[in-house]
Amino acid sequence: MIFTTAAVLGATLGTASGILTLCGLSLICRSCKKGKLESGEDADPEKAKPSVLHSSEQFSVEKSTEPIQPRTLLKFPKIYKPKPSVTSSEVISYPDHASEKGGEPSPEGPSTEPDAGNQATDSSDTFTILRQDSKDETPCARDLTNGMTTSSSILHPKLHFSLTYYTDQNELHITVIEAEHLCVGSGCEGYVAGVLTFAAGQREAQTSSRRLTSHTRWEEGLVFSLPGGYEVEGEVALSLHSCDRFSQNTNLGVMRFKLVDVGMMSNADCWVDLQPPKQQDVQSAGELLLSISYLPAANRLGVVVMKARGLQSDKLKDSIDLSVKLALKHQTTKLKKKQTRRVKHKMNPVWNEMMMLEVPRELLSKSSLDLEVLNQAGPGEQESLGRCQLGLQASNTGLQHWQQMLDNPRKQIAMWHPLYD
Repeated sequence: MIFTTAAVLGATLGTASGILTLCGLSLICRSCKKGKLESGEDADPEKAKPSVLHSSEQFSVEKSTEPIQPRTLLKFPKIYKPKPSVTSSEVISYPDHASEKGGEPSPEGPSTEPDAGNQATDSSDTFTILRQDSKDETPCARDLTNGMTTSSSILHPKLHFSLTYYTDQNELHITVIEAEHLCVGSGCEGYVAGVLTFAAGQREAQTSSRRLTSHTRWEEGLVFSLPGGYEVEGEVALSLHSCDRFSQNTNLGVMRFKLVDVGMMSNADCWVDLQPPKQQDVQSAGELLLSISYLPAANRLGVVVMKARGLQSDKLKDSIDLSVKLALKHQTTKLKKKQTRRVKHKMNPVWNEMMMLEVPRELLSKSSLDLEVLNQAGPGEQESLGRCQLGLQASNTGLQHWQQMLDNPRKQIAMWHPLYD
């Protein structure tokens, strides 16, 4: 009994001492490990493990109640147009004008109103239908320094002449001296024609043909006989004509004066602007709606063939299968041809097709578009219903539309064009 009690007591004490030993060793190991970590942090604080406490020291967050606006990825450049060349008091007092002249700017300071001509044009796809009653029709253009031509830079051809009336011979002598501001293709020849119209009839005379350049001289005389003197009802028309290698005669401009003004103009040098010739009164074969735009950055000319109306029905009796053929020309050379799809069984067809053409901006002043409405009358047989032309060499709506495109780059501009056979 006594031996058993001693054995149990000894086992209990041994177990307790082992447990206490293990606890002591565990505490010693923990303390050693903690000491090593603290010594490592003191030696290299940059390699210390990040904690939640460090985040508040590294970052400072500011709260704002203002809404966050998205940033635009693309910004369209502003389009600057040439300032109007007028001499009103408002323009003269403008600070930029004063600085260019070397004078002092006006005391009122710069105007706070935005310049409408210097604001960027609207880049939306809205089509603008323009009025077709503009009187600004000029057939010649001069390129600006940046290569972009605008209608404000377009110049009329000018003719220099003098006239003398000889009373003893009853003759009117007109001396054609020179012409300038001519925009014609290379290899073209030209002459000046004079037409005298009065009660006795019509008389004509013309100069010899010369190679046309931007400045061409003739110094030749035109003689008209006036048996009844110049104080009669009548007029004289001087027109400048060009002929290319295909013998195509083009009227570049005309000027007119009354016979009763001969006495005032006699023995004087005259410089006159030649005006585009009046288009003959020809009934149109219908109308074609076009929208054009020019992208200067990409050198691309976009042409949208939209629709047609009022086409002559007598040419569409058997079949109606309509399309539009487009040709891009530089002077007299065709550079590109395109054609729309065909629309059947519709007297007022709608195409709404865009055609992109590559045209360098420096060639815009001498380029043009020829459009023709065609009807597929049969297999391999196409019949022309009418044509129209756009460009600075065109007239009426073709010239107006081209000028509006030059003045408003990157903007779609639409206009109806009459079709002629």
